[in-house]
Amino acid sequence: MSDMTAPPASREKRNTIVLVLAQALLGAQMPMIFTVGGLAGQMLSPNPCLATLPLSLIILGSVLSAQPMSEFMAAKGRRAGFILANAMGALGAATAAYALYHGSFALFMLGSFFTGTYMSAQGFYRFAATDTASTEFQPKAISYVMAGGLVAAIIGPQLVKLTSEAMVVPFMATYLAIIGINALGPILFSFLDIPAPGRRKKHEHHEGRTRRELLKDPVILVAMICAMVSYALMNLVMTSTPLAVVGCGFEQADAANIVSAHVLAMYLPSFFTGHLIARFGKEVIVGTGLVILAAAGAMALSGVDLAQFYATLILLGLGWNFGFIGATSMLASAHSPEERGHVQGMNDFVVFGGVFLASLASGGLMNCTQSGNAQAGWQAVNLAMIPFLTLAGAALIWLVLRPKETR
Repeated sequence: MSDMTAPPASREKRNTIVLVLAQALLGAQMPMIFTVGGLAGQMLSPNPCLATLPLSLIILGSVLSAQPMSEFMAAKGRRAGFILANAMGALGAATAAYALYHGSFALFMLGSFFTGTYMSAQGFYRFAATDTASTEFQPKAISYVMAGGLVAAIIGPQLVKLTSEAMVVPFMATYLAIIGINALGPILFSFLDIPAPGRRKKHEHHEGRTRRELLKDPVILVAMICAMVSYALMNLVMTSTPLAVVGCGFEQADAANIVSAHVLAMYLPSFFTGHLIARFGKEVIVGTGLVILAAAGAMALSGVDLAQFYATLILLGLGWNFGFIGATSMLASAHSPEERGHVQGMNDFVVFGGVFLASLASGGLMNCTQSGNAQAGWQAVNLAMIPFLTLAGAALIWLVLRPKETR
C-alpha cells in the first residue's frame, strides 16, 4: 500500500525513472558477476565441487543483509541505504580483483560476500518504486523498474566480453569495471525523492502487525513462497549454465551470449507485465510464471544442444519475470506503510535464503554428479526444480480456492 493518499505524479515518475536507471546501469554488475563468478571460482578453487561457492556467498551476504538493510532504510531513507550498498559493491569487487591477482580462493569468497549487500539493496529498488506511487501505478512502477534490467542484460555480458581477458589475470578487469559502475551510484541516487520514513512517524500512531501476525496473512505467505521459488529456481539453473555450456563443449562466448539472452528474457516482458497483472490479476500471472518455469526444466532435460540451452534459459527468464513480479505485486498490496520495513525485509530474507540454498546446491549438483559429467550434472540441476514448483503451485491453488470472505 502507498503511504500517501495522493502522491504527486511528478514525484512518482521521477523516482521511477531514477530507479529504472539504477536497475539498468548499476544492475549491470550482477549479470557480469554471475557470468564470470563460477568460472573464476573454478579457476581458483582447490576442489571443482566448490566452483560456485563464491556465487552462493553473494546470496548469503544478501540474505544476511536483507533485514538490516530494510531497517536501515526505514530509519535513514532509501537514498542512504542504496549509497551504502554501492560502497559495499565496490568493496566486494575490489576484494575479488585483489584475490584474483594473488590467486586466493578465500579472499575471492570474501569479496563475493561483500557483493551480497549490494545485491540485497538492488532487490529493494522494486519496493522503493512503490513508496511514492499511487495504488493504481504500483504494479506498473514495479514492472518498469524491473524492465531496467533489460539494459543491464545488454551492458553486463558485453562488458564481460571486453574485460574478461583484458588483463594478464583472467576476469580481473571485469571486477575493476564493477568498481567503476558502483561509483555511479551516489550521483544517480542524489536525484531520488523519497522522504525518509522517520520524518513521517510524528503523525503516525499505528505500528502495524507483528512479524508473526504478518506470516499468518495468507496473501503475504503465498506471495513469499512464490517469490522465493521463482527466484531460487531461476538462480539454481542460471548459476550452473556457464559451467554446463562450457562443460558440454561450447565456448565461454556462447555461455555469455546465453546468459545475455536469459537476462533479456527476465526483463523484456516487464514493459507489459504490469499491464497483464492489471488485466488478469496477480494470481494468474504468478501461476503462468510457474508453468513457464516447469517448461524450462522440461526443455533442459530434452538435450544439451546450443539451441536447447538458449530455449531453456529464455523460458527460465520469462517464468521468473511473471512469477517474481506477480508475487512482488501481491506482497505490495497486502501490507500497510508502517509494516513496510518488517514485510520487505522478511520477504527478501526468505527469498534470498531460498536463492542461497539453491545456488549452494547448484555447484554440487553440477560438478559432483556422476563423477563430474556435465550433461548428468545439468540434468540433476533441472530435476531438482520439481518439488519446489509443486510446493509453489499447491500454495497458489490453495490461496485461489479459499472462500473469498476469508481471503
